[in-house]
Amino acid sequence: MSNILCIDVGNTQIVFGLYQDNQLTCHWRLSSSSHATSDELSWQLNGMFTQFNHDPKAMDGIMIASVVPHLDGVLREACVQTCACPTAFICDPDVKTGMAVDYKNPREVGADRIANAIAARESYGSPVIVLDCGTATTFDLINKQGHYAGGLIIPGMDIALTALCQRAAKLPEVSVTATETLIGRDTISSMQAGSYWAAVDGLSGIIKRLHALDAYRDAPIIATGGLAERIYDDMPDITTLEPHLTLNGLHILAQRHFIS
Repeated sequence: MSNILCIDVGNTQIVFGLYQDNQLTCHWRLSSSSHATSDELSWQLNGMFTQFNHDPKAMDGIMIASVVPHLDGVLREACVQTCACPTAFICDPDVKTGMAVDYKNPREVGADRIANAIAARESYGSPVIVLDCGTATTFDLINKQGHYAGGLIIPGMDIALTALCQRAAKLPEVSVTATETLIGRDTISSMQAGSYWAAVDGLSGIIKRLHALDAYRDAPIIATGGLAERIYDDMPDITTLEPHLTLNGLHILAQRHFIS
């Protein structure tokens, strides 16, 4: 039996996924606190293993994608304290992803985006397009040759709305959510309708532009990220919703790195 812990460190949350014999058996989220210590993270990690009735010492390896560099050291130490097994980050030179990156500087591509691309290519072939709706909204394009070809980065839906509230003193804080009507009849419903449909139509417009390119005309759109579920029902251009795409990509890499 193989036991792999996959960890996706984002700007807002740290997502953990435990895979046993290629199946995601449980997952949980912690806040990406900038002040967390290795002892605190180890305590939280132990608590999650206990809650799900798993032995942290039974792990065969840990694969991590991180876009928060100042958490990398404390997270690595927490994993050593808790699991006592090999730990690897996608950005480490010894982790071979098996995916060519056509960025001018490949090191600029976020580790989570590489994990998404690997998982999407594995499940859907290439070309394929990943739409990740999180703190930032990103498109990742994998070309016919299976290379990471580039993408787009957009302010996340909640980030854009938060910025509006901060710059306009009389506007209340609200979150992006689907609305029953297009036209709001008060400030809150007007903000929600505007932000929601701007996000839906803006992303749909980008997808149409990408599908107009010969290289991506028939490319499936794979949506993931914490906010993707909010817009999925109103975006028929999305082929499928994959909530655990990043974790799945990390698991694929972990199998090659630790098990093979």
